[in-house]
Amino acid sequence: MSISLRKLEIFVTVATLGSVTGAADKLLLSQSAVSMALADLENQHAHPLFLRLGRKLKLNDRGKILLPTAQDILKQLSKFEQQLDSSTTEPLGQLRVGASTTIGNYLLPSLMAQFSHKYSKAQIVMQVGNSEAISAALSEGSIDLALIEGPCHLAHLEQHHWQEDELVVIAGNKHPWINSKTISQEELLNADWIIREAGSGTREVFEQALGAPLFNLSSGIEMGHTEAIKKAVEAGLGVSCLSRLAVQRELEHGWLVEIPTTLQLTRPLSLLRLQSDYRSPLLNACLDLLIPGFSG
Repeated sequence: MSISLRKLEIFVTVATLGSVTGAADKLLLSQSAVSMALADLENQHAHPLFLRLGRKLKLNDRGKILLPTAQDILKQLSKFEQQLDSSTTEPLGQLRVGASTTIGNYLLPSLMAQFSHKYSKAQIVMQVGNSEAISAALSEGSIDLALIEGPCHLAHLEQHHWQEDELVVIAGNKHPWINSKTISQEELLNADWIIREAGSGTREVFEQALGAPLFNLSSGIEMGHTEAIKKAVEAGLGVSCLSRLAVQRELEHGWLVEIPTTLQLTRPLSLLRLQSDYRSPLLNACLDLLIPGFSG
């Protein structure tokens, strides 16, 4: 950079005070140092910035145009320095958190609200996608922290157990299964399924429990949004398997019915982060909210 921040500071101070002497006193510099800095700035671009009226200096038209930009640069520098000083102690700045669909829609909003109320100078930016997409975003560095359903398949990411979740098989309240005590494996395999897209943690866990990939089943509809799946099941288009977190309200109102099976449908929810020796106070504060004592 050909223009130093020191020269900008001298330019702004002289423009504000209207004299080399006043600027020198304020900046604790010699008058000759201030004069030389102004001369260098003007000579560097072959145009004057001040009208010289005896010992007084007054900005010319060009100087008036440049002053607000110079002031803004110095203000931003001061803000950066303040944040740099305080970022080693107080959580502040922006944290990018990624979450898979169930977590992002049904768990994370209330937790992030708690975090924002506690740390008013911090900002949370949340990204929601399926588990595969969120893991990839963390790996690429576009988010700082990830929360996913099901396993992570990227070995270079740190994976920590966060909490447990349970999947449930659901049907509409007029489906033939609602009066059955238990649905057999054969009935499950031959059902009309409404399923999440490939890369979804919910889908992966259910396929493992079922012992068959859903795209090999005889019929089914694939949807990328949990709310759309619930509405389709309510409408009688088929059955599905979703997190209890996602369907609790519909089950309580009787719009959907939980179908009993012999499948093992519990799963871990995981916290993922990049391997690093340094964690900022902001990241540590968020980790401690999600897993108390994590940063200790």
